[in-house]
Formats: sequence, C-alpha cells, structure tokens
Amino acid sequence: MTTQIELKSMKFYAYHGVGSQERQVGNLFIVDLLLTVNVIQAIESDSLDDTVNYAEVYDVVKSEMEQPSKLIEHVAGRIVKALKIHFPKIEHVQIKLAKLNPPFGGDIQSAAVLLND
Repeated sequence: MTTQIELKSMKFYAYHGVGSQERQVGNLFIVDLLLTVNVIQAIESDSLDDTVNYAEVYDVVKSEMEQPSKLIEHVAGRIVKALKIHFPKIEHVQIKLAKLNPPFGGDIQSAAVLLND
C-alpha cells in the first residue's frame, strides 16, 4: 500500500536569483512537497522507523534552501535528489518551489516551478 505524505507551505528566507541583488538581499520562498511512500509496515507497526520522518524531511529541504542558486529549478532539483538519497522509502516526489514577489517590476504574487520525479 502506498500513500502520499504532504508537507505544505514550508517557508524559507533564502538567497536564490539570477540578479546579484537577489542573492545579497534574499527573498521569501514557499515549498510544498507531496511524497509517495510505501507505508504498509508503518500501518501495522505504528513505528516511525517504518515511514518518513517529517522533521527530517524538513531539515533536508532547509539544508538545500540554504545553498544559494541562480535558478529555482536548480534548487527544486537538488531537493528532490537529496530527499531520494536520504529516504529510500520515498518512491516519488512532487515539489512546488515558489519565490514570493519576484523582482521584475510586475504585480505578481509569486513565480514557481513544479517538478515531478
């Protein structure tokens, strides 16, 4: 049995962007994750060892968000790779990484990338 574990609206202040000012001043980013995980053992055992620890997932995302990049596509890809390495129980990752108020002179709430592995 597989299920999906959702971590929604994780907020990070980070330094991603093509412009040098974006990498100096930073911006607020929102990360949403949808993880497909086989949880049949956890359903039976009631043990954290048999599923994915949300706090540890958050720590992996935070660590990747702390590494400045020019493109949010690059950051999202790094997060997916790191999650798959750290948590072999994860079968599939869907990530949405949004930069709030991107600095390009338009009235826009966010710019986001959605990746599915």
